[in-house]
Amino acid sequence: MEIVITGILISVACALLGTFLILRKMAMMSDAISHAILPGLVAGYFFAKGPDLFAGFLGALVAALVTVTLVEALKNTQRVGGESAIGIVFPAMFALGTFLVARFFENVHLDTDAVLFGNIEFVAFDRLFIGDVDFGPQSYYVAGALCLINLLFITVFYKELKLATFDAGLAATLGFSPFFIHYALMALVSVTSVGAFTSVGAVLVVALMIVPAAAAYLLTDKLPMMIGLAAGIGALSAVLGYGLALAIDSSVAGAIVSVAGAFFFAAMLFSPSHGLIAKARRIERQRVQIGLEALLVHLLNHEGEEGEAHESEMLHLSSELRWLPQFAQQIVGVAANRGLVMQLHGHLILTDNGRRQGQQLMVH
Repeated sequence: MEIVITGILISVACALLGTFLILRKMAMMSDAISHAILPGLVAGYFFAKGPDLFAGFLGALVAALVTVTLVEALKNTQRVGGESAIGIVFPAMFALGTFLVARFFENVHLDTDAVLFGNIEFVAFDRLFIGDVDFGPQSYYVAGALCLINLLFITVFYKELKLATFDAGLAATLGFSPFFIHYALMALVSVTSVGAFTSVGAVLVVALMIVPAAAAYLLTDKLPMMIGLAAGIGALSAVLGYGLALAIDSSVAGAIVSVAGAFFFAAMLFSPSHGLIAKARRIERQRVQIGLEALLVHLLNHEGEEGEAHESEMLHLSSELRWLPQFAQQIVGVAANRGLVMQLHGHLILTDNGRRQGQQLMVH
């Protein structure tokens, strides 16, 4: 139960902020921050002379904020774009952390699995004691605080966030500071990335922050609904991911993100407005509509002419309009079902409704 609750809280905390990262086209910023905190963790270990939760958190937070500041500074030079700035800064920060580890802590064992996938399976053993009183897993308080802070930030600054995200110029004109909103959001992304690091690891923080929000983006065009869907998909991914991990005896964090990925691909396929299936259906409807219009105009153009009988033959349509026989049959069938044409001895005849629609098409 501790694992599920922790997973839900972290997934929701990440998804809330991920919504605005997706809308701002800054998804890679979470990736940059999650990797760039390594030198901060090393610095915290150095100054605390050993593993220390608070020192590591503080060092990682400072490194994350430095990353955001450097990215913005590079972007403001107008020499490089946003994605390029991120691609320059975060490898440099990660390389710095790797160098510091190799130079000063080469004898310290670093569990790469813990860095990548976190230790969410062991949250029940890392408990908060005040005196002799056990207040439960520390992850409850860390993840719960992240969730509450992010929710409060979005609630209090919803209008400012919405304006700064969709129209920064209008936000500045109305007296809101896009600069403040941006850095406040990036600061929370940094805090959330660092706070979630120990539970789900550096790499998977990125997925939890982006994948549920990206799935929600495909399912709705309304911001409040997108925020709610992102949080819901994140929470459901935590529950189903835990069950999947138990079933296949695998990493819980990895299973959570895999389930979130499955939700994204389902949204990409079945979204009513942006899904691949809906898009294929729209294309097919457009294809049929264009075919219907071509058929009506063709029949109307040749109506009353000497060669009308030949031009209205089913077999002639395929060669004249350059249609495959199967497509010609489909279009004629749709036109007949809609009462636009009638078939008589292998020839097509326009109905009054079909003639009227054909005339309208020729006028336009």
